[in-house]
Amino acid sequence: MLKFAFLICLIIFIFVIIKYIKYFKSIDKNQLKKTSTKTTFSSADNNLCQKSSSQDVIDNNSNDKFLKIIENFNNRPIYKELTAKIINSTSDDDLLQTIFDNLIEKLPTRIRKEYKTIMAWNKSRQAIYIIWILEAEVNNGGFNQFYSNPSKIFYKHLPEALQLVGATHLAKLTQQANDIYTNKAITKHQNQTLEEFSKSYDDNPLNDLDNLFYELSISKDLRQKQIKYIRKYKNDFID
Repeated sequence: MLKFAFLICLIIFIFVIIKYIKYFKSIDKNQLKKTSTKTTFSSADNNLCQKSSSQDVIDNNSNDKFLKIIENFNNRPIYKELTAKIINSTSDDDLLQTIFDNLIEKLPTRIRKEYKTIMAWNKSRQAIYIIWILEAEVNNGGFNQFYSNPSKIFYKHLPEALQLVGATHLAKLTQQANDIYTNKAITKHQNQTLEEFSKSYDDNPLNDLDNLFYELSISKDLRQKQIKYIRKYKNDFID
């Protein structure tokens, strides 16, 4: 059975890929329509055509860059064991992914044993793993999705995990979200059909917290806080 954390990341990754593929396909079709139309161009039209050609180059470059990102992601090294040398030689851009991949490797094959396994890790590993899961869920479908999926099992640990890496504002925000969840204000439709679940977003008090989460993650640089924490306490991540 696939591990649910891996499934979350895989679903999000596929979603992003499909989104970009659709975008680039729509561009190709639009450009094809433009180039297949026979027209007598004025000087202004020629300028517009040149701009369109320039845009084609930009779009193609963007497409190539995105495909390169996918290729690099699929071919990234995944370490079952981390050493100080590996962590030191890993760039900041790749550090979080490297740590998370290593944590995934430590999970049991049976989902029912995952929580117990994760809670046996040291606090540093727990924090990075739980924050990653939180971001994957909230960035995809908001706090409402987080509390409706198996990942909700970690909800009590969110404030502590965020506080540990220095994300104080987000720690307080997740405590607010937890209070809403524990007060049963959002659980009416969560365990029903997909159609019913979609209704759980209507007048949901968590919706406002979603935007705050996005803003604080960027303004308070949650990613950089985690990277600095890993660098400072790298021994906690060495096998």
